[in-house]
Amino acid sequence: MPESTKPIYVIGHTNPDTDSIAAAVGYAWLLQDTLSQGVKAARAGQLTPQTTWVLDRLGLEPPLLLPDASPRFASITHRLNTTTPDRPLREAWAIANRTGGTAPVVADDGMPFGLVTVMSLFEFFSKEVGSHPRRQETPIGEIFDRPCREACDTEVPRFQISTRIQDSLPRILREERSEFWVIDEHGAYAGVCRQRDALNPPRLQLILVDHNEAGQALGALDEADILEILDHHRLGNPSTRAPIRFTVDVVGSTSTLVSERIDEAGLSAPPAIAGLLLAGLLSDTLGLTSPTTTERDRQAADRLGRWAFIGGSPLAGETVESFGAALLQAGAGFSTREPADIVSADLKQYEAGGLRFGVAQAEITNFAQLSEYRERLQQALVELQKNRGLDFAMLMVTNVVNGSSRLLLSKEIPALEVLPYPRLPNGVLDAPGVVSRKKQLLPAVLGALEG
Repeated sequence: MPESTKPIYVIGHTNPDTDSIAAAVGYAWLLQDTLSQGVKAARAGQLTPQTTWVLDRLGLEPPLLLPDASPRFASITHRLNTTTPDRPLREAWAIANRTGGTAPVVADDGMPFGLVTVMSLFEFFSKEVGSHPRRQETPIGEIFDRPCREACDTEVPRFQISTRIQDSLPRILREERSEFWVIDEHGAYAGVCRQRDALNPPRLQLILVDHNEAGQALGALDEADILEILDHHRLGNPSTRAPIRFTVDVVGSTSTLVSERIDEAGLSAPPAIAGLLLAGLLSDTLGLTSPTTTERDRQAADRLGRWAFIGGSPLAGETVESFGAALLQAGAGFSTREPADIVSADLKQYEAGGLRFGVAQAEITNFAQLSEYRERLQQALVELQKNRGLDFAMLMVTNVVNGSSRLLLSKEIPALEVLPYPRLPNGVLDAPGVVSRKKQLLPAVLGALEG
């Protein structure tokens, strides 16, 4: 793929929340307007019910799912011209002369048959002509009239176009061939790749939004090039191969930062994207009531509302308050989700005091729901801890109506006994007034673990 056509992917953290998706979509839109290179929004995990609701409300498609940054065969595939097994060899010869010595021979049903290569041609001529003087007098035209199938290498390995190149390198290195088939999900011809390209595939170019810690990023981050980071969380950034633009600012959401960048560029976001950015802002700040909320967030909400609520738009007639209330309601509650999904949907992992742990957050409108689901959530936390190889896991259940939280732990951690949250009779920790994982809960947990 030519360098100029390689896209830049704007992507948020794993287990993406609404702010992560909104920031990726909004920033990709801005950069697409200002850069000559293609820019695409992506996501590193499944959507939450709240984000799904917002996208449906605004008529927007979800960003591309990009589970890891490891290059796929699609990035090194060349869809060369083809011929069929029964066509004369002269057709394959003509193709090979234009492609550097390779001619794909594909059956009528679209399935790969064999490759005509320099080596396969040499073997064919050796068999047909060899060292016999009389055969050496055979006109070249007669040889080129033979069917392509007779000069094909039919044992060429096949790799699916969506497969990670890294996973197939051992097999590629064992082969004595230089070219390989690339097939689609149905096994049909998708193209040809070369060994030299597989050994040095193009690296994905990424802009990270709403996170800067490698532990929260998509997998195989070290196989990509990070171009920029735009975030509002604590520092924990990965190293980069070159200097990058790095912005971590003290605001309530990354969507706020994106809206400021759009405003500074003298632009206004389309109503649907403005509405998505407003949703990201209101989700992360709990409708501008979270202690993480700043005056810049309020100004951003006013700005985005002005862009999003215009007549004829999906949110025409809404206000920041009405849209925020509907948004928080859409993301609250346990009844439509499995406990395993609840404890993993908005999970972030950390390390402190020699312990690896995860803190998930879920929103409800009444703590009576927590009483109903507590035992199942507790078991789901235990399973999450075991499956992720963590020392412990915590679920922060936030009541978006009264602005407080309760905490469930997968196991008792002695160091956390100093947390200023009283234990209720059912074992749950009560955290009145605590609604922000980033600004309120995490500093207390880190302080307790690090002494």
